[in-house]
Amino acid sequence: MSSVRRSAPVAELVQQARDGQPRAVARLISLVEDRSPALREVSAALREHVGGAHIVGITGSPGVGKSTSTSALVSALRAAGRRVGVLAVDPTSPFSGGALLGDRVRMQDHALDDGVYIRSMASRGHLGGLSATAPQALRVLDAAGCDVVLVETVGVGQSEVDVAGLADTTIVLLAPGMGDGIQAAKAGILEIGDVFVVNKADRDGAQSTRRELRSVIGMTDRADGSWKPPILLTTATTGDGVDEVVEAISDHRRHLEQSGELTRRRLARIRREIEALALTEVSARFAHVSADVRLDALADQVLAGTSDPFAAADVLLETL
Repeated sequence: MSSVRRSAPVAELVQQARDGQPRAVARLISLVEDRSPALREVSAALREHVGGAHIVGITGSPGVGKSTSTSALVSALRAAGRRVGVLAVDPTSPFSGGALLGDRVRMQDHALDDGVYIRSMASRGHLGGLSATAPQALRVLDAAGCDVVLVETVGVGQSEVDVAGLADTTIVLLAPGMGDGIQAAKAGILEIGDVFVVNKADRDGAQSTRRELRSVIGMTDRADGSWKPPILLTTATTGDGVDEVVEAISDHRRHLEQSGELTRRRLARIRREIEALALTEVSARFAHVSADVRLDALADQVLAGTSDPFAAADVLLETL
């Protein structure tokens, strides 16, 4: 009976989200973020309504202007008539467990636009600059009718490469004076970028940063060798160059569709998501078994020399 009572509100929320009601979108993402028992129902209800949004990841080291650039991109996309979702993954508050930085603090210009949905999510200690629940939250925004969903990652430098596995198009932001192209290569982000943007182009050194990037990218092995990533200059605070970034995103989308790369990337993304969910379930079951005397008995056997860790692990896995 309880599952019946729970399924009706979920179906209603999904329909409301598809009708563009922001409160319904917010409630669905909250169910995702809180890992609600209704999460399976939410996923099942969304499955027929996803696949239309273009997911754009925005990554880069702290201080390059990710939030300002994201806001400028939202303005340009809205001017082009696109419905936009923004998932801003922030550091976790040590007190509340929620997002440390508020999305609307940084994107006040879009707070009253019903064609924009902005949501902050806490990373909650997840490595790679993204929340572990981000894939499901993106599915909600996709089903809610967003044409483009921008994913802005936590500014954590070298561990931000996870965004490439989540996005159709990855934008890598750099800025003059924030380290040269060689340093960016060491950070492991040159291989993941589909579009490179040197922000704060009104500062000295922007052109030299662009030249360094072009040189280093030319020596980088890329999975999609048929796409030549553009290197663009922007000043996000004034909007200069942002229209060119929107055009580059559209060009890359066309390339992905024509080359078949879009399907390949999305299949790989779904495979990783399935694997992550399966590993989470195994971990939950393992935590239950760990409290059992069987694990202590296996440890005793290894200590006594009557078993070894690999054999004991096999026995433990059989109990799951």
